[in-house]
Amino acid sequence: MAYEVTATRRRPQRFEDLVGQEFVVATLKNAIQSGKIAHAYLFSGPRGCGKTSSARILAKALNCAHGPSATPCEECTSCKEITKGSSLDVIEIDGASNTGINDVRQIKDEIMFPPNSSRYKIYIIDEVHMLSTPAFNALLKTIEEPPEYAIFIFATTELHKVPATIKSRCQQFHFRLGSVEQIKGILEKAAQEIGVQAEDEALYWIARESTGSFRDAYTLFDQVVAFSDGHITYEKIRDKLGLVGVEALNEISEYCVDGNAKSALEKIDDLLSSGVSIEQFVSNYADYIRSLLLIESGIQKEALLGQNVERFSKKVLSSWNRVMLERALSLFLNLYRDIRYSLSPRYECELAVSRLCWLTKYVSAPEIKAAIDQAKNLLMQNTGTTVKNDAPPKKELHFPPIPRDEGKEGSERPFQSSGYQKKENSAPVTAILEEEQSSKFNSFYDTEIVRNNPSLSIEELKKEIIKELNSTDKLAASILYQTKGWYFENGVITADVLSLYAKNQVESRERQYSKLLSEIWGKNVKFVARIVETHTEKVPENIPDVIKGICESVRGEIVSVMASGEPEVKKAPVVAASADSDNDDSNSEETEENLEDGE
Repeated sequence: MAYEVTATRRRPQRFEDLVGQEFVVATLKNAIQSGKIAHAYLFSGPRGCGKTSSARILAKALNCAHGPSATPCEECTSCKEITKGSSLDVIEIDGASNTGINDVRQIKDEIMFPPNSSRYKIYIIDEVHMLSTPAFNALLKTIEEPPEYAIFIFATTELHKVPATIKSRCQQFHFRLGSVEQIKGILEKAAQEIGVQAEDEALYWIARESTGSFRDAYTLFDQVVAFSDGHITYEKIRDKLGLVGVEALNEISEYCVDGNAKSALEKIDDLLSSGVSIEQFVSNYADYIRSLLLIESGIQKEALLGQNVERFSKKVLSSWNRVMLERALSLFLNLYRDIRYSLSPRYECELAVSRLCWLTKYVSAPEIKAAIDQAKNLLMQNTGTTVKNDAPPKKELHFPPIPRDEGKEGSERPFQSSGYQKKENSAPVTAILEEEQSSKFNSFYDTEIVRNNPSLSIEELKKEIIKELNSTDKLAASILYQTKGWYFENGVITADVLSLYAKNQVESRERQYSKLLSEIWGKNVKFVARIVETHTEKVPENIPDVIKGICESVRGEIVSVMASGEPEVKKAPVVAASADSDNDDSNSEETEENLEDGE
């Protein structure tokens, strides 16, 4: 007899032979036994899971000479013809090659004739989603109200491409992929039928590689049998198919645990030189790390691991924790995507393995947080307090504006007179911030704020309001600090400012200043600002050339002459601004003319 592949030889012939499709089997058998047979069925699911085989079994069950029966006899003429595919009343149509409306018209013409010798005329259309839209539309009326002897069975791997109008006229059955255990079981039976010995580890590998497809598993099984000489082992599969074995991956991983990048990269070079492809190495290593992660999580089921748990390195399992393994697996998953567009896939692979060499030094974010919390507790031991794991509320540190009493000679800076001195063996910084913040850094205003005191002088009043605003509104305090002389007359406090900008800033907070001054002084006062123009002395004409050169280089002018007769140089003149914006252009033009005239 001619050789027959395993997928064809072991095609299911009865409902009982279908593996992993219990729902489909139970529903169809009950429908046949109760006589509730639909006129259209739609079988959907992944490739190689038994859709077409189920359609043939259903056809045999309906046209069996002793039926309709859920268990066809397999002996009558109808059953044998359907098994061989030669029955005139069971028409199998490939939807991928008969997609046009003319093909559907042919079906509509043929369906008017009753079956030749069978009970039903059954149309099995495989890959029905390949039909065109006009073909589907032409088929609607036929499958909705067919003759009583006509039955349609559609099979598709892409259910979403089938129009809803077709789905609504059919009973739908979804076929599932097989599990690793189920596929391993049918492979054992296939090996026994042909007298081939097979190790469980090898069969598990084939089952996992088939990704749930029974037909793919049979096809890969035939390929393995061809080079195994009657005995299937994982070592033979690894050597013949160019796989990276667990032993090689254990060796590379142990080098990475030791931080020995040189030996790890040399081992990779040996594997690639032996014919292993970059993609295969990355895929096998990702699968290896995934197995390590499962073992780390306490899973030792061989169907999931694909290997016996004893084959994995104990050294690697003890050195890489779960966080490290998750990071390593993510690294290789990203690597598999990157090598498709990489300049050199080998460089990418070597870089990934090199990164694994410092994986033991990787610290996750939770570990960093725990270490910081522990360090905080150690630092706080001197103060007798502890820090909780939750982040403490942030403390805002208030600094007063630095006073610059330029008019007073020998005035001291606030920090120089604050009395702060560095202490040896001082407490932690956090304790200083909690206990000495106000006394160390706010010493310039180290007295309590005075309220309702009419006896305060203008200078004292200025100091009190700046001290009050310093803790609530630093910008407002800074604006007041830049003001010059304060004068009180007829219930109005007038402050001198040097620019229009400063005047506008004061006016924008005029109500705030007036209210606070009234509370501190105990009098109802109003606070306003005025611009003070600076007056310059007449400059003598006999100015040395050196001084003139300095003025030109810095774009300055001489505004006064000191008592010693030496001129005082001032920076470029500032044009007095006016509230009237219409005069801005004229002021700038006058300034340019003055500069050209040497004024």
